[in-house]
Amino acid sequence: MIERVFMRRLLHGISKSSTLLGPSSFGEIPLLHFSSSESSHLESQLRHQEQECSSSGYSIGSPARVQKLIASQSDPLLAKEIFDFASRQPDFRLSYASFQILILKLARAKQFTLVDDVIIRLKSSRYSVTPSLFLNLIKIYADVDIPDKALKTFHTMLEFNCKPSPKHLNCILEALVSHRNYIRAAFDLFKNAHRHGVLPNTKSYNILMRAFCLDGDLSIAYSLFNQMIKRDLLPDVESYRILMQGLCRKSQVNTAVDLLEDMLNKGFVPDALSYSTLLNALCRKKKLREAYKLLCRMKVKGCNPDIVHYNTVILGFCREGRAADSCKILEDMPSNGCMPNLLSYRTLVGGLCDQGMHDEAKTYVEEMVSKGFSPHVSVSHGLIKGFCNVGKIEEACGVVELLLKNREAPHSDSWLIILEMICEENDKKEDKSSCLAQRQGGEAIANLHVMQLLHPERLSLKTCSKTARYFMRNWWLVGKSLFMVLRSSGMTKMQCWCRQNHSHVNQGVIWQFLGMAENDAYLKESCKFTEVSLSKEV
Repeated sequence: MIERVFMRRLLHGISKSSTLLGPSSFGEIPLLHFSSSESSHLESQLRHQEQECSSSGYSIGSPARVQKLIASQSDPLLAKEIFDFASRQPDFRLSYASFQILILKLARAKQFTLVDDVIIRLKSSRYSVTPSLFLNLIKIYADVDIPDKALKTFHTMLEFNCKPSPKHLNCILEALVSHRNYIRAAFDLFKNAHRHGVLPNTKSYNILMRAFCLDGDLSIAYSLFNQMIKRDLLPDVESYRILMQGLCRKSQVNTAVDLLEDMLNKGFVPDALSYSTLLNALCRKKKLREAYKLLCRMKVKGCNPDIVHYNTVILGFCREGRAADSCKILEDMPSNGCMPNLLSYRTLVGGLCDQGMHDEAKTYVEEMVSKGFSPHVSVSHGLIKGFCNVGKIEEACGVVELLLKNREAPHSDSWLIILEMICEENDKKEDKSSCLAQRQGGEAIANLHVMQLLHPERLSLKTCSKTARYFMRNWWLVGKSLFMVLRSSGMTKMQCWCRQNHSHVNQGVIWQFLGMAENDAYLKESCKFTEVSLSKEV
């Protein structure tokens, strides 16, 4: 109420100066603060002032000026007050543009009751209404998810004797079919469109065909497709694609392929999405040979296969345990003008690992890393785990080394698997002093050290001590390295763990370290607290 009173006072001051937006007009208006108890009295006073203003010959300005003021308001309710004030002035006629601006401003602010009121007033004004007003209203109602208001607006347009165009019909159809409960209402409107003076076009048919396909009613979609041809409307690429997608959802892949052939015979060039739909459906139905043949035909039929098409087929072959065929497809990609991407390599490497083809998988990992792609942790972990499972520890370490060289951190589980496998492998060897055993022991410690840097939260003392039990007995150099790692990880934790687990890491192991430390100033410095701890235990 306060805003309305202030607005009328503002307009009253503007009408006195006869300049709607002039700065001097605003300067003449006292800025008052009204209380709610005064509002009723001021309301009657301002009405009296309006009457005096009108009888004295003052003018609110031209319709163009009122239109400009309405359009400039950010608050739609204030714009409505200006509209109402102007409409009450004698011998003043609001412009059609003022109606249109206010209606859309109120609609965007979701003041739908006020929108209906202004539309009723517009009808009584006997203006010739343009279809664009109703088109914009329908779009607004569609955006805010009110299909019944959109449908009502379409019928209101007919009441204004405003002939709808196919564009209006398609707009209302899209608004209705976005709700499953309104698909039938959209279909009824579509069937009666000729009575309203509008004939559906190809897009109209496509909208309904897509709706019925998504709703699972493929028979009506097919009848619409055939009806379109009978009415001399040419289906377009989208029409065929919509039907093919509907058929594939119903697992009718063979019929979808036949529809593609019909499409090609009639001179249409299927788009990339049409081929993607069919390739994906064929792969899921395990019709890999047909999928590969279709992939090869694409270029001949005027559509160059892109990365999506290749990746779809690669994934299909890998799912069915035919990763070797996927390798061939990937190798053929560059010659067909399409380079493999990260997903191509990840899919292929994963498929090769699943089939136990770890050496081939490692080759493709090296290739993808050389091209700047980062293997997903699941891919690298699967490859490392695969090598470890078949006893190829050196190859597993090679994968870790490859990742580290390219600044990639292997998953912490990968470190743990390698450490455990190296320890078990060396424990089985009779000649603990062999070069291979020495090197693998060094790799275990190096891996442990890198893991400590990259995954400190996953490096448990149990893991460290387990490695220590395998290597401290014979390789002092390795033991020294491990001891340095443990020191950097927190020797206090190691001390507490040793107190609680004498059966696993006995004091003799610690004394071995101390004996080694006699000749190493660094270790001797590091072990002082251990001596104190052990003396307390003894």
